[in-house]
Amino acid sequence: MEGLVEGKRVVIGGSGYVAANSNEGEPRSFRSDVKPGQMVVAVAIDGIVAGIIVMADQVRTDASAAIARFRESGISEIILATGDRLDVASVISDGLGIDQVLADLMPEQKVEAVQAARRSGPVMMVGDGVNDAPALASADVGVALGARSAAASSEAAGVVLLVDRLTPLAQAITIAHQTLAIARQSVIAGLGLSLAAMFLAAFGYLPPVQGRTAAGDYRPRRHPQCNACATVRRLEILDNQTRPFRMEKFMSKVQRDV
Repeated sequence: MEGLVEGKRVVIGGSGYVAANSNEGEPRSFRSDVKPGQMVVAVAIDGIVAGIIVMADQVRTDASAAIARFRESGISEIILATGDRLDVASVISDGLGIDQVLADLMPEQKVEAVQAARRSGPVMMVGDGVNDAPALASADVGVALGARSAAASSEAAGVVLLVDRLTPLAQAITIAHQTLAIARQSVIAGLGLSLAAMFLAAFGYLPPVQGRTAAGDYRPRRHPQCNACATVRRLEILDNQTRPFRMEKFMSKVQRDV
């Protein structure tokens, strides 16, 4: 990228690009103090290389704890898929317990990585950038970090975290596993009791009267309006039943008068 800043021609970009668009200086001569994993942007002013800008990604403070919680919740494989260079991604992943690092990925390559991982089981994708949106949409569960994520990733994801932390996601996975375990226990216990009762009833050890007695004399409570409606219906039935009698009595009286 190049442009005019206060009347001076400024070129910013990679070392090769800036060197090709400069008349004096070599950007690589400034890289002696650059550490592995850091990114470099060279700067030239009026055709002379002025220096470099060193940038580095910071690992989230809760990344290590969150990954440990993911392991505890049963996630067997964790993959880092990024568009950064391999050396940058390797420095970031060191000490985090990540199983595999995929670097220099384009958005479509991230989708391919998700599809490849789905062959081994369900995949949860976590991202916050525009380039992560296609992969978030293709995963079984897409999670966007909503505090800083782009609108595209939030719209493509099925889950949006409103805080810029990963630990709530690990807690949600743990709660989901516990909920599923309780549901399975309820289904197994219910089916087991039903099968046991049917087995006892089939051999005559649980007659219907005993089952009714064990259940108790339960009568559901009705709303007062329902009781009133039932009373009106009973009155209508009684009226219909006594109407022929009243008509017969009336006709006999008329005959006597005649």
